[in-house]
Order: sequence, then structure tokens, then C-alpha cells
Amino acid sequence: MTQSIRTNSGGNGAAVAPAPHGISPKGLKGGQLGLLAVVVIGISTIAPAYTLTSALGPTINEAGLQLPVIFLIGFIPMILVCLAYRELNADSPDSGTTFTWVTKAFGPWVGWMGGWGLLAANIIVLSNLAAVAVDFFYLFMAQLTGLPGLADLAADKPLNIATCFVFVALAAWVSYRGLHATKVVQYGLVGFQLLVLGMFVAMAFANWNSSATSIPFSWEWFDVTRIETFGQVAAGISLSIFVYWGWDVCLTVNEETANGKKTAGVAGTLTAVIVLGIYLLVSIATMMFAGVGTQGLGLNNEENHANIFTALASPIMGPFAILMSLAVLSSSAASLQSTFTSPSRSLLAMAHYGALPAPFNRLSRFATPGFATIAAGILSAGFYAVMHVVSENVLNDTILALGLMICFYYGLTAFACAWYFRNSVFSSIRNFVFRLACPLLGGLGLLVVFLQTAVDSLAPEFGSGSELFGVGLVFVLGVGILALGAVFMVIMSRLRPGFFRGETLRQDTPALVVPE
Repeated sequence: MTQSIRTNSGGNGAAVAPAPHGISPKGLKGGQLGLLAVVVIGISTIAPAYTLTSALGPTINEAGLQLPVIFLIGFIPMILVCLAYRELNADSPDSGTTFTWVTKAFGPWVGWMGGWGLLAANIIVLSNLAAVAVDFFYLFMAQLTGLPGLADLAADKPLNIATCFVFVALAAWVSYRGLHATKVVQYGLVGFQLLVLGMFVAMAFANWNSSATSIPFSWEWFDVTRIETFGQVAAGISLSIFVYWGWDVCLTVNEETANGKKTAGVAGTLTAVIVLGIYLLVSIATMMFAGVGTQGLGLNNEENHANIFTALASPIMGPFAILMSLAVLSSSAASLQSTFTSPSRSLLAMAHYGALPAPFNRLSRFATPGFATIAAGILSAGFYAVMHVVSENVLNDTILALGLMICFYYGLTAFACAWYFRNSVFSSIRNFVFRLACPLLGGLGLLVVFLQTAVDSLAPEFGSGSELFGVGLVFVLGVGILALGAVFMVIMSRLRPGFFRGETLRQDTPALVVPE
């Protein structure tokens, strides 16, 4: 595979060097994706089937009957940040997204940390997605063969890690071959996932009153005034960090998308809206069929929290229940593959502008970030293997710490948008709304969540209950990973000083005012 990696180059084979102080192409093949393909990749990365089966239970425990309106409240900061991304992309489409835009707004040091936050979040979630794929693979095999013992194979650590490596290698291989291969795979996996979710919702609505715990639909579920505590609102916003995260992959492929300045931004917004619709339909259908009680199929039954679809698939779908397990497996596998898109192109962009070692700037013969894709696969698989052997608690707490990193780089990008366009925000109502108001509100919302999560995670009982010198392990890991990024940044400033002196990307703020 290494023989097929070449230096980032243009059509004439010459190395592509970044233009002084400006955005420049990286040798990626343009025009490969249209709007539909980008939206499918965005939905795949969010993984609605997998996200819902693990998030519905804990969320219903917090929100009760107000689950639908909590989904809506949690959607608000995400869509505001999404609009900020759209504005930045329309001005300077670049596969580095957060890294590039924050660098041009706030300078190389802050931009480097923004890129680190994105990379750390994606590497961690890649390892988590591989773990979920392994669990549901053996569960599906047990259901398919009628041998329940096969599901227990996921608990065998050596076999679990080996299977994880296989999933990561397959996902990296598809990503290495390019966005055309990714598009073909994702059409199949996402299409199947949405088809099964559609069947589940339709059957739940059709037979909602056949369950002993069922409840009729009520518009009061959307009544904000019935939210009893601020804690429910905070839970909704915190929830949004996980259940909506991933739409920014649509912006990451902007250099490879037809009319990327417009299409990528529209795709990100459309992806977020479609996923909101899926969440609302599934949550309403499950609430009507199962109710929110603590007994039987009730969604507040703690036995159902870990995997809602496992508990409800058979009562709702009957003989087709096995399709739901396969849908969750395909959801996690699809997300594992499409999630490689973001860190690989971010690594490529950071190397292209001189912020990381030159090898990350190498492209494969498929015009993909070959070296960066392989590196992301090795890092995610290695991270999972080490954490799985060291402690399940550490692995689980690292995933919880993921929220801090997402808030960090999403919020930083939103604030960068407001500063980036500061000289044009009062030139029109549209600019004021989309370049100042939306980014600031979205960024402030994520800042609140970041601070609240940081404060909550200081307590040892947060997450697994593990601690280090009396401080919760989730806080130690979240802040520690960001601090580790600062250490690497200082090292890179010595090894690659040009970027940090502004020789490749500058703030250059006056140039960022977009002519109307």
C-alpha cells in the first residue's frame, strides 16, 4: 500500500505548494460528489440507528414525556453552529475546516488547537464505533444462527480486539480508495439503515395501542412550559453534542464536491434537519408504543435503557426484528467508514500548510489522503486496544470526555466565524444574522455546555466513578487530551516554525471581508 502513496500534486505531477498566506488546493479530486452523496455521508457519520438505540433510554429518563421538545431544544445550538460553518465554507472552502478557518481568524496557535480538538474527537469516536460494530456483529450472528452463546464472544478481549482491527482495516481500506468507493458503500448501508428505521416507525404507529404500556400521542410533548427543571434543558443541549455531531463531515469534503462553496454548506444544514426529523419520528413512535413507564416495555424501565431497539424490535417488528440488529450494525459500520473522511483530510490540510510533518501531505494513487488515512486507522485501533486492555472504565470515560472536545472545536469555529466576518456583519440584515448572531449564540451555547460538563466531570462519581487524586477521570481525560495537544503544538512550533510564523496561513483579516 505504501508504494501507491505519492506526494500531493496537481494534474501535471508537480508538487502543490500552498500559496503564500492563502487557501490552496491539496491535490484532492474535485467534483466527485453531488448534494445527495454528501448528505448520505453526513447521515452515515451521525449514525441515527446506533445513536438512537443507545441515547433514547438515558434521555427519556431525564426528559420524560417532553422528549420530543428536548430533541428540538438540543438541535438549536447545532443548527446555529452549522450555519456558521456554511458561511465560512462559502468564503473559504478548505478541507481543513476548523483548523483552516480558526487559523485565519485567530492565528496559527489557536487554529492548531482547533484542529487538534477535531482530530482527537474523531480518533476517539472511531475506536468507539469499531467497538460497537464488534458487539452488534456477534449479537447479529447469535440471532442469525440461533446460538445465543455467540453474542458472548464480544466479551473475549483478544477476539474482540482482533475483530475490531478487522473492522477498522476494512473501513480504512474503503476510505483509502476514495470518495467514489465511500459513496457506493454508504448508499447501501445508509439506505438499508433508513429503510429499517422507516419500517420500525410505521409498524409502531400502526400497532401503537397493542402494547399494555402504550400511550396516545399528545401535542403537550412539544410544550416547552411543561419542562419541569433547567436540568432537563441542560440534558437536551448536552444530548445534542452526541446525537447531532458529525454533520461537519459534509464541509470536510468541500474540495471534492461539485460547487463545493455552496453544496457542502447546504448539505451540512440539510443533514442536520433530516436527522432531527428521524429522531422526532422514532421518539414519538416509541413513546406511543411503549410509554414512559418503568415496567415491561416502558422506556423508563432500566432494563431497556442500554439498548432500546433490542427491547422493542420483537414486539413491534415481529419476525423482522433481526433486521433492526442488522440496521444498528450497518449504522455503526457505516459511520466507522465515513468518519475516516474527517480526520484524514484535516491531517492532510494541517500538513499542507506546514502545521504537521510532511508525510501527512502524501496522497494515494486514488487522490485521497493515503498516509493520513492509514495513520488515523492505526491510531484509532491502537487507542482502542490499549484502553480495552488497560481498563474498560478508562475507555468509557474517554468517550464521555469526547463531549468536551466537540464543544471545544465546534464552539471555537462558531466564534471564529463572528470574528472572521466582523467587518461585514453590519452591512446587511442577512450578514448580521448569519455571520454574527447565529455563530455567537451557537458558540455561547456550546461554551455553557463545555463549562457545565467540565464542572460536573470534576466529581469522581461522574462517568465510571474512577478518579485521580480526587478528581473525576472524565475531567482528567478531557482536559488532559486538550493539554496534550498544547504540548504537541509547542513541539511542532519548533519542528515546523513556518506555519506558526504565518508563512502559509495568516489572520489577514481585511482579506476576509467578502464582497457582496
